[in-house]
Amino acid sequence: MGLFDALKKGLNRTREALGQAVAIALNQRVLGNQELEDLEGSLLAADLGPALASELSAAVKRQSGDGEEGVRSALRDALMTRVKQWQFQDGDLLSAKPLASTEVTLILGVNGSGKTTTTGKLAGAWTAQGQKVLLAAGDTFRAAAVEQLRLWSERTKSGFLAQGQGADPAAVAFDAIKHAQAQGYQRLLIDTAGRLQTKHNLMEELKKVHRVAAKAMDGAPHRVLLVLDGTQGQNMLSQAKLFNDAVPLTGLVITKLDGTAKAGAVLAVLESMKIPIQLIGVGEGPEDLQEFKREDFVRALVG
Repeated sequence: MGLFDALKKGLNRTREALGQAVAIALNQRVLGNQELEDLEGSLLAADLGPALASELSAAVKRQSGDGEEGVRSALRDALMTRVKQWQFQDGDLLSAKPLASTEVTLILGVNGSGKTTTTGKLAGAWTAQGQKVLLAAGDTFRAAAVEQLRLWSERTKSGFLAQGQGADPAAVAFDAIKHAQAQGYQRLLIDTAGRLQTKHNLMEELKKVHRVAAKAMDGAPHRVLLVLDGTQGQNMLSQAKLFNDAVPLTGLVITKLDGTAKAGAVLAVLESMKIPIQLIGVGEGPEDLQEFKREDFVRALVG
């Protein structure tokens, strides 16, 4: 299965939900107020957000022709026009070459978002390219998290660094950076503890990890990625805002999009945050972690 086919399959549930939006306008030569209201409601149900749903339904009214394909084409064209206006690049995390020195990436997210799994898959993609990768267990509270990351290091043939349970996560980050530099690792992935964005003390700890990383190495961390659970829909937006307030994010990773009918929220998050989505997860296999390409996403979403 090609990458686009995997993406299309992963977004099937949301595409079906949007298909309901298209179905209400079948064989309507002119969309009346009620039809437009129903269309907008269906777009909201796919979690595109109020502003984008309103804009798209208005665009469909202006552009749509007869029948399902006319409405679908108008919706696709309106989405394409909107996403092309975004002034940031699509994800290139899997294909970008590493820096000349060790590239440090912090991985953030709430518990259950798929943070550690994403870290492992990312390490696997890079080691498959022949790069030297080190995984550091910054979640020092849960022994299970450390063991999970250790298994990923073995599976991907990556280096692994951990300290005792309850160790200072900032100290782990500092030591990992120094070790990675000394041993010539091209990439360092620091898996931080899952935390609720509303817990003040945990967010302060995250700020400390970020500060200490900068002290350990000029320019570090080079990437700060927030992993979001795609099944959370619009709730992803509040998480992204609060994490970004604590630590400036360089990119987003959105997982579990194959398990939701609300993948439209991806576009709502991009529209609001203006932070590039580096990766999306559309299945459990390593090949299902893909770089986000906006036009492919729209085509897979609308059909």
